[in-house]
Amino acid sequence: MQPSRTSRPKSAILAGLVALGCIGLAVATPMLALVAVAPAMPELSADYLDFVWSITKFTLLQAGLSTLLSVLTAIPLARALARQASFPGRQLILRLLALPLALPALVVVLGIVEVWGRQGWVSTVMQGTGLAGPLNIYGLTGILIAHVFFNMALAARLLVASLEQIPPENWRLAAQLSFTSGHVFRHIEWPVIRSVLPGIASLVFMLCIASFAVVLVLGGGPKATTLEVAIYQSLRFDFDPPRAVLLAALQLALCAGLFVLGGRMATDIVVMSGVGKQVRRPDQAASRRTDTLVITAGLTFIALPMLAIVLSGLAAPFGVIVSQSVFWRATATSLVLALTAASLSLVMAWSLLAAQRTILRRRQPSRAASAFMSSMQASGSLILVVPPVVIGAGWFVVLHRTGLAGSAAPVIVAVVNALMALPFALRILRPAVVGQAQVHDRLCASLGLSGLQRWRLIDLPVLARSFALAFAFAAALSIGDLGAAALFGSADFVTLPLLLLQKMGSYRSVEAAGIALLLACFCLSLIWMAEQLKTEAQSQ
Repeated sequence: MQPSRTSRPKSAILAGLVALGCIGLAVATPMLALVAVAPAMPELSADYLDFVWSITKFTLLQAGLSTLLSVLTAIPLARALARQASFPGRQLILRLLALPLALPALVVVLGIVEVWGRQGWVSTVMQGTGLAGPLNIYGLTGILIAHVFFNMALAARLLVASLEQIPPENWRLAAQLSFTSGHVFRHIEWPVIRSVLPGIASLVFMLCIASFAVVLVLGGGPKATTLEVAIYQSLRFDFDPPRAVLLAALQLALCAGLFVLGGRMATDIVVMSGVGKQVRRPDQAASRRTDTLVITAGLTFIALPMLAIVLSGLAAPFGVIVSQSVFWRATATSLVLALTAASLSLVMAWSLLAAQRTILRRRQPSRAASAFMSSMQASGSLILVVPPVVIGAGWFVVLHRTGLAGSAAPVIVAVVNALMALPFALRILRPAVVGQAQVHDRLCASLGLSGLQRWRLIDLPVLARSFALAFAFAAALSIGDLGAAALFGSADFVTLPLLLLQKMGSYRSVEAAGIALLLACFCLSLIWMAEQLKTEAQSQ
């Protein structure tokens, strides 16, 4: 039995090395292509350098303001939800806070325009009451509203999870000392918030730095353009690869610097814990009225765009939409890309984790094994350093030089989407893989189970739900993504987000609303399936 015991570690490490090599190839090739174009860059005029500097400043400005507003609004909402553990519908509200990140950015943008645009609900009410004229949603204002919609919910969920980790003994002591709401915040809540706030803020800031679809639609012109949007415009509209290289280098340096800084600032963040946990707090009754107002305001801000998506989508001419062949081609393309990207992401995540598990079983791993471990951990966060638009830009240059841009577009988009979903797949699978290894490794070793035999009899039945959960999340992220697909889009290659963008650009907003609702239903169905699988896995 000894050969079979040693073959499995070797095959696991080999699979991890292959996965790591594929990730490196998928990222390094476009980066080398961008470097190769750099010597051909013409002398840049002072006006263009000023334009690049203004884009960089706006990128940092909108990300900074978005982060500040998201965090400042998330703190009172998280405190209210954590304090009112018995609030009616609290668990449903916490689940609703997860929906913004599950919705495609273009769908959310359409909902925000319906609510906050010149002809939207808020402008109509303000004009009817004589308070003010119609709002201008395009520019910095619209970008901030969209980013706060996404990131306030994310930050609030993370803060609620952290606040729920406060030991019950702290609350009993606070009750004995007759703490007021201010005392509770200063002595109990703020130390917890302060410990996780840098990590949450850095995560939100990087998400806003890499925002593409929101700025593309709501930017409204060159004065409200970020680096990612400028890269897209340089390649798709101007086809100026040298200048796109300059913008990509700036974006890459910016993301890498922020990732390193954020890693130093961040502490461990609880992803989600005791939803609905009942904890008696001394300030709960006194703050009920204020907390109700805060929760209602936050819920209204998040729910209105979602409601607008549903109402405008239901009024869309679905007969016209489904009669168009481009809709069915876009739907088929999106589904194939989502399934392919999710499968690739799952295979890479499992290969890396299996190799990591094998190395961790060694008492004294070699330097090469330690280097592999470091590389594997870095690959999980690679997409935060190298955004999808930058990777897509490099592949766009490579494929246009070889004349394969049209035929290879689906493959590249699927690979980029798989890399985008990889960090989420790793975070979902890692706890399950580590847990089942601790339970079954010795039993499998004693029975001589290894390789495909162990995978079929032990690993797959135990990890099936975790695999399905990671697959559903990866597919939902891929089916709603616009970044890489926008670079390679053509008459022969159209996805649902691209079709939605085209409808919005041609002022066919009624059809766009119907497509947005269908796209949202696709993504939410996948997320709902993932949540059901997660609940079943936790109950076992």
